[in-house]
Amino acid sequence: VSACKPTWPLQFFYPGHRAGELCAPTKPPPQTRPDMTPPPPTTALPRPSLLLAVSSAALKISSAAASPARGVRWQGVGVGRGRSRAVGRCWAAAVEEAGAQEQDGVLLPQEGEGSEAAGRYDWREEWYPLYLSKEVPDDAALPLTVFDRQLVLYRDAAGVLRCHEDRCPHRLAKLSEGQLVDGKLECLYHGWQFDGEGKCVKIPQLPEGAKIPRNACARNYEVRDSQGVVWVWMSPATPPDAKKLPWFEPYARAGFTDLSTVHELPYDHSILLENLMDPAHVPISHDRTDWTAKREDAQPLAFEVAERTARGFAGHWWRERAPHLRNLLRFEAPCVLTNTLEFVDKDGREQCFSAQFLCRPAGQGKSMLLVRFGSTARSPLLRVLPKWYFHQNACKVFEQDMGFLSSQNEVLLREKVPTKELYLNLRSSDTWVAEYRRWMDRAGHGMPYYFGHSTISPPPVPAVVEQAPAGAAAGISASFPAKGGFGTQHAPNPTSRYFRHVVHCKGCRDSVNRYTALKKAFVVLAAVAAAAAVLAATRQWKAVLLGAAAVLAAASYACGSVVSLITTNFIRTHRRL
Repeated sequence: VSACKPTWPLQFFYPGHRAGELCAPTKPPPQTRPDMTPPPPTTALPRPSLLLAVSSAALKISSAAASPARGVRWQGVGVGRGRSRAVGRCWAAAVEEAGAQEQDGVLLPQEGEGSEAAGRYDWREEWYPLYLSKEVPDDAALPLTVFDRQLVLYRDAAGVLRCHEDRCPHRLAKLSEGQLVDGKLECLYHGWQFDGEGKCVKIPQLPEGAKIPRNACARNYEVRDSQGVVWVWMSPATPPDAKKLPWFEPYARAGFTDLSTVHELPYDHSILLENLMDPAHVPISHDRTDWTAKREDAQPLAFEVAERTARGFAGHWWRERAPHLRNLLRFEAPCVLTNTLEFVDKDGREQCFSAQFLCRPAGQGKSMLLVRFGSTARSPLLRVLPKWYFHQNACKVFEQDMGFLSSQNEVLLREKVPTKELYLNLRSSDTWVAEYRRWMDRAGHGMPYYFGHSTISPPPVPAVVEQAPAGAAAGISASFPAKGGFGTQHAPNPTSRYFRHVVHCKGCRDSVNRYTALKKAFVVLAAVAAAAAVLAATRQWKAVLLGAAAVLAAASYACGSVVSLITTNFIRTHRRL
């Protein structure tokens, strides 16, 4: 899946659109919020002579903007660097020199034009997408993370969303391991209970009449439910800034519907964002995943950066063979990526397709993605096919890229150099990737860790790998939101589709349980029919009962296949060319 070309549901939202078909683009209306005054119009930058005039490639972060341990400018010198890296740098330098001699070269320039100073940025003073509202259970707490900060999300007795630090002030037990008692969150270690504001309201071990200590409280975080997404403000000290809460104008349009999924992924959120804003890989990596992605469609792309600010960037992109279809891509801090296509259908009606990718930085080597595909034009196929079909296809798309992105994550952590030392970005495919890494140069000084185009700040401490207990106890553990699981997998495996998606999706969990129960029922009925056939007195009855047993056995197999389709990873096979 890519923000630049969503592969799996495109045809279902565009009932009259085919790849390469002429659609007249329309100008998208300005995005406004009901509770805000409309923003001033944005003046587009003049179109550069080349496909990209990238800024801030060689940023120098001032001491006022960056701490000594953050935003370190990479100088290309390090202790213990091997000969292979030195050779690699020499080769890259030769390629860069050759590209500088030819203005129309295929590589993007290493150094940009119009360098911008790094402004103030604090990752805590941002809204982060925690979860889809509809997926938050009413009777259990969810453990979630933002940059490895552990949070617990739940609904109180009134159904109001609450969020605390996932740590009991008593002895640091995870509150997400606890249970909800009359809307209050109870720690299952010693029974302390906390209300929606994080205040401790019950300690069973206190003597009668004793007061609960004032500091026996859980740190509280502000959460908002906006347009179907739960957002958390990560700064306990700074009041939430409502103006920073993302608002997506297409979702306010009449007739706009969306299809949303949740995916937990085993690589850094910056690598995930790179992948989602990369349209060039779709025809190759997702070849024939559905009929919108074909290897034969790989082609040069054109990009036009129209806006570049301290909080992100935006612009248009199009394919060389279809210049009339101009997609608007926008990245907004800290982790929101949208791709919008305005077009006129064959009946002359203005339609809008919007792909939203909310990429929460869960922590080192892990991220959580909320995918939302929506459109004003909806295909009847969305009403006919079950939602789990689209969900498993989305899982398949991410599994096709998982090996590439996980290995990329490993290389960045191992090499500890900026991406310009490692990447060969092409003008005709990698413009958004270069823009994003240069934005990291501008804002990374305010993040716990980052890898920019020219600067880096690696994680100060190694990642802590969390693993649920193996064995029978894990099947009933509340440490993972696997309510309704069918009990065949215990320890969370970040590469398993079950733990990456199914445990976060009520619809898929219900489908797995339903088809598992049907499979067992069909097996029993098939056995009864076969036994009755043995006891039948006439050949006609034997034939009927044996036929019924065969049909029931086939139905059982079909149910098992559906369960496998929902829960089992996709294994790549290459099409012979």
